[in-house]
Amino acid sequence: MTGRERILAVFNRQPNDRPPFDFWAEDATVNRLSAYLGYHDIERFLDEMDVDVRAFQSKEPAYKQLGVNFYENIWGERFTFRETGWGPMREDSGGALTEAKRFEDFLDYAWPSNDIMSFDGLVESIRHAKNHGRAIRYGYGDVWQRASQVRGMENHMVDMLLNPEWTHFMSRKLTDFYLEDYRRAWEISGGAIDYYFVCSDVGSQNGPLISVAMFNEFVSPYIRELANMVHKFGAKLLYHSCGDVSSFIPAIIDCGVDILNPLQPTCAAMQPEALVRYADRLLFHGGVDVQHLLPVALPEQVRETVRYYASVLSPGYIMSSTHFIQPDTPPENIIAMYQAYGSCI
Repeated sequence: MTGRERILAVFNRQPNDRPPFDFWAEDATVNRLSAYLGYHDIERFLDEMDVDVRAFQSKEPAYKQLGVNFYENIWGERFTFRETGWGPMREDSGGALTEAKRFEDFLDYAWPSNDIMSFDGLVESIRHAKNHGRAIRYGYGDVWQRASQVRGMENHMVDMLLNPEWTHFMSRKLTDFYLEDYRRAWEISGGAIDYYFVCSDVGSQNGPLISVAMFNEFVSPYIRELANMVHKFGAKLLYHSCGDVSSFIPAIIDCGVDILNPLQPTCAAMQPEALVRYADRLLFHGGVDVQHLLPVALPEQVRETVRYYASVLSPGYIMSSTHFIQPDTPPENIIAMYQAYGSCI
């Protein structure tokens, strides 16, 4: 089977020869992996591991430098970079609207336009992936979490209670931007995208960050808009939220999400045995733990974990790590993820 055939089988809950594989990792992780492999060509590695999915997104302009090792992106998220030994990794700080005191501050803010995003090379890259039988995942959209990074998490939480129109205003800006970004990508690619990715972290490792009522007011309506548009394209929507989101799953299903990621296994309620009851209404993506498994396990333990998730959640399961694979992960364990069903080389 080709990668796209495996993904379509998952979408239709049909049997597969194995679960399809997806991949996401920090740049520093790729540098460590490349040093181990003896070559720096991530596409070659993905081909050798027979990874079924290729991920794409539009490119934003270069970060604005505000000071020594202090940067701001197009949204006003601000961050520094910490050296890891394998390359820098981003660490967030307060955003551009942390000190905002009036609604006018939000109205006057320079929100980004879709016209600054670049799709250069996207058509050719997607065509190459499709010609090699790969499925296409697109985007890294957001409807709520990015607002917390621009506003500051504490302010963002307070705003939902005291200034809800401020939160809705920011979610509206985010949603409109990604609706247009996804639409442009669909048109430019000629309708080649199989599933879209949207992120908004509403869970911690010990429970939800917000109530179900807040989720239904501030998150769900905006995800629903993305889901409705993606479904008109004939594609699926993957929703990513770290942490324990078990209490939100009925609402996540109701707003049109097709695929849930990352199934963070540090939460008891997110174990595959607890999730399988939703398998007739929801597909699953992730499960391979980047915190307590990949950095410290033996390769055979990694392979066993992959096979276990597939045994419980298939045929509606896409194998992936629970987040960007971190640079503390031994390269042998990354390879083991993709050799759970035998060597691909």
